[in-house]
Formats: sequence, C-alpha cells, structure tokens
Amino acid sequence: MTEFFIQTNKREELIDITALIEEKVKGFNNGIAHIFVPHATAGITINENADPNLPVDITNFLNRLVPKGKWLHDRIDNNADSHIKASIIGNSVSIPVKEGKLQLGTWQDIFLCEFDGPRRRKIIINVIQLK
Repeated sequence: MTEFFIQTNKREELIDITALIEEKVKGFNNGIAHIFVPHATAGITINENADPNLPVDITNFLNRLVPKGKWLHDRIDNNADSHIKASIIGNSVSIPVKEGKLQLGTWQDIFLCEFDGPRRRKIIINVIQLK
C-alpha cells in the first residue's frame, strides 16, 4: 500500500491524477489497483480528459443537481453539498493492472474530485497482485 497527497486549489475541481497513479503501479505485473480517497467531501472517478470542458461539465451538472446552501447539514459547517456530491461520485475506483500498466480505456483518466477545497487530500493506492 502506498499513499500520496495532492493540494487542491479551488472549492470544486477535478484534478487528473492518472500519471501519479501510473508511476505507483509500475512494479506490478498483473493485479488490481484500488485507489481510495479517505475524505467525506472528495471523490475519485474515471472519465474522459481529452476535452477540458468535460470536467467543467461534470462540476456544473453536480452544482445544478446539488445546490449549495439548502441542506440541514449546512447549519454545522456550510458544506452539505460537498458531502452529497462526494457520495454521488464515490470514494474509490479499481483498475486492472497488466505488465505494470493501468488498463484504462483510450479516453479514460483518473480524477481526484474536490468538492470542499482548497485542501490537502490523501490518496491511498493498494495493488492486489494476481498470479
């Protein structure tokens, strides 16, 4: 198991972490890489990164779906929308690894999804080696 940290810069942003994950799985032949973010207001997802508008579209959609400032939890720390968005996206993904390479599709990249930044976010990678 390995971990690293990402400093986010905005309240909401999707950050491509594919290259960082690829570097961490190089030594594994065949297995499954499990990527997990241990935060209640951040998530991990896989999607296209060829068009820089797609992460913006995802953020805009989530903001329309889950608007800020209308939830009961906002009485505590005014970030209920961040918690709900993180629950929708999820906190982990699993990706097959073959000969030290992530088996992502042509257009797929891995994103850290920040919903309550800027913050320092931990990402945990566990690669399960298969025979």
